[in-house]
Amino acid sequence: MSAIPSVDLRDFVSGDSARKEKFIKEIGGAFEDIGFVALSGHFLSDELVDKLYTEIKGFFQLPQQVKDRYEIDGIGGQRGYTSFGKEHAKGRKEGDLKEFWHFGQYVENDPKLEQEYPDNVLVSELPEFNATGKETYKMLEKTAKYVLRALALHLKLEETYFDDWIKNGNSILRPIHYPPIKTEPKNAVRAAAHGDINLITLLMGAHGKGLQVQNHEGEWVDAIAKPDQLMINVGDMLSRLSNNKLKSTIHQVVNPPKELWGTSRYSIPFFMHPISEMPLNCLEHCIDEENPKGFEDTTAGEYLHERLIELGLVKN
Repeated sequence: MSAIPSVDLRDFVSGDSARKEKFIKEIGGAFEDIGFVALSGHFLSDELVDKLYTEIKGFFQLPQQVKDRYEIDGIGGQRGYTSFGKEHAKGRKEGDLKEFWHFGQYVENDPKLEQEYPDNVLVSELPEFNATGKETYKMLEKTAKYVLRALALHLKLEETYFDDWIKNGNSILRPIHYPPIKTEPKNAVRAAAHGDINLITLLMGAHGKGLQVQNHEGEWVDAIAKPDQLMINVGDMLSRLSNNKLKSTIHQVVNPPKELWGTSRYSIPFFMHPISEMPLNCLEHCIDEENPKGFEDTTAGEYLHERLIELGLVKN
């Protein structure tokens, strides 16, 4: 079994103060220790999950010249399609062995942000694709909001501390296709070792081997969720805010054994981002003599831009 702790969001939203406290303690402890949990009781139905997988498989099976029409220049891959091998991990030259799609925020009542964010890209070949993506986005965003409320309480903040920062936030839903491997990859893996940029990541599809997490001893641990669970991890933004009290853990997606090279792998992370104005300055009460301030002051927008340059998605 996976060495990643399991938690149940139904404890937090149950209305029972003891169950709520149990959830806060469990997820807070896991995020201080290994930075990952497997979460049950989220807001995605099995039916919606099945529908999304059907739609994204349909998209990635389209002819390459059709998919290429949805790759939009000049927006750093923030919306639409990104073709195979374009993105690489920080500090690596080799492109990851994946292609992916980006659904972005559906802005409500904020003309300024509507101008700031690129428009979502509509796929004409698949009539259900965009509606299914939007519904999944909303359910994952709702799940993330409650997880962040629990983490706010763990960090001794107001429960709703993150609510206004994540409303209309720059979050991304990223269906990924790791195609079958046809030849021995040269130094490339499906996703090289990296930390996530954002506040938290909610991952659908970590049900088979592939995703690995690096523990404090530097060992790689398999992270496998049950079919009804999401894998959730701390991103660098939350690590900065908490002065590394909550750990943004290095993780990777390794290539399968040779006998499974002929198979595709799909995974669907939701990267929960705040609005760009959110300050990521280390919280004062997370700084002490044992844990001096570890990060310079910055905002979410500044930090994201810097990281997209490192990933090769935005030119300096």
